[in-house]
Amino acid sequence: MLITFKSKAYPNVMMYQDHAKRILDLLHKDSDRGVITAEEAGRAVNLLENEIEESRKHQATDEIEEDVKAHPGEQNTEHEAIQTVTFSARAFPLLEMLRAARDQQTDVLWGV
Repeated sequence: MLITFKSKAYPNVMMYQDHAKRILDLLHKDSDRGVITAEEAGRAVNLLENEIEESRKHQATDEIEEDVKAHPGEQNTEHEAIQTVTFSARAFPLLEMLRAARDQQTDVLWGV
């Protein structure tokens, strides 16, 4: 299922609900319907930037874990690198929307 984030300050951002849930949980928001007010946008930007920075520190570990899950029981095998979309790449469009909303003092809405 897709979530469409809307703001007067930025074009709509669409995201799979599973991916948006991680961000919305971080912001203590419901994934079905909600609002990040203009007053909350600055704090939301800071929280999301910190989470992105933290996720970059653990990116290699996450990729290795995914590789092990993809090939259970195999040892010392060479295989192609996993093509993954990082949390920072997934979060970037929403982060840009939140920055624009903060700067232009508008809300971000979804599920309405």
